[in-house]
Amino acid sequence: MTDTIKTDVLIIGAGPCGLFAVFELGLLDMKVHLVDILDKLGGQCAELYPEKPIYDIPAIPMVTGQGLTDALMEQIKPFNPTFHLNEMVETIEKIGDPLFRVKTDAGQVFETKVVVISAGGGSFQPKRPPVPGIEAYEGTSVFYAVRKMEQFRGKDLLIVGGGDSALDWVLNLQPIARRVTLLHRRDDFRAAPHSVDQMRKLVAAGKMDLKLGQVTALEGENGMLSGAMVKGTDNETFKIDCNTMLPFFGLTMKLGPVANWGVKLENNLVPVDTEAFETNVPGIFAIGDINTYPGKLKLILSGFHEGALMAQKASRYVFPDKRVVFQYTTSSSSLQKKLGVN
Repeated sequence: MTDTIKTDVLIIGAGPCGLFAVFELGLLDMKVHLVDILDKLGGQCAELYPEKPIYDIPAIPMVTGQGLTDALMEQIKPFNPTFHLNEMVETIEKIGDPLFRVKTDAGQVFETKVVVISAGGGSFQPKRPPVPGIEAYEGTSVFYAVRKMEQFRGKDLLIVGGGDSALDWVLNLQPIARRVTLLHRRDDFRAAPHSVDQMRKLVAAGKMDLKLGQVTALEGENGMLSGAMVKGTDNETFKIDCNTMLPFFGLTMKLGPVANWGVKLENNLVPVDTEAFETNVPGIFAIGDINTYPGKLKLILSGFHEGALMAQKASRYVFPDKRVVFQYTTSSSSLQKKLGVN
């Protein structure tokens, strides 16, 4: 059992709006933890279009999704936020006024005075491959994410896919797995060229296997995999012996467990006020694409504005006896000290 983490604010979602909210909260002395279902920071920007140009960030004529994420990470560095990646918030329980107990699917428990939902259009969920009966193996020998590498030590591991996630985990798990086989439908990969080169060198050295084809069936009993039947590019069927499979077929956006968090929903979005972007539950806020209000624009810059106003109201919950004095970073020596400027 992991220890309960106590914090001022828990942000659900580490996309641009969630990251900038760390900055606004930090200026007001609030400590922040962030939870994200992805294995990297940046949300949709980093996952869906890391190299795609964005042209409407104020004062930045053009920046990529990954470039924006990197810049935001540099900006919030003075506030030392703590990130919990590869985790999905399952429940939010009100236990005080204000105080919430938040639990993730990885078993982590938080106690926080403020919750900020910054989950974009919902949570990214892995796409399930079209293999009959795969559900029976999920969670025991078929996994869609790597939470702890040690779990795969000594395994006969089949990794399916041709993108960055598949190649990254091939390279990371090959040293600890008993044997790694990479399966892709064609001998052409969408991953970083350097990763592909490293994989091919391991194959040439006999340290792992590369097979071409698609999984058509799984073998094994009681949820424990023993092998995968594969239809090759020549339409011939062959078997790959394995006891663990990691399919990386991409991600899809779903509302996920937001519907179970006790906040009001409207067309799968979270209604908020426009004073502080607070939900119907005092102490729970929603910023970015997940929220809705009259005149809402789904723009990153709008989410930044929402985060700034949210932080002002959040400080009243975290520091009820402290008077918030509005200050400008350009002229406030105390704010500049927090940012390490002086």
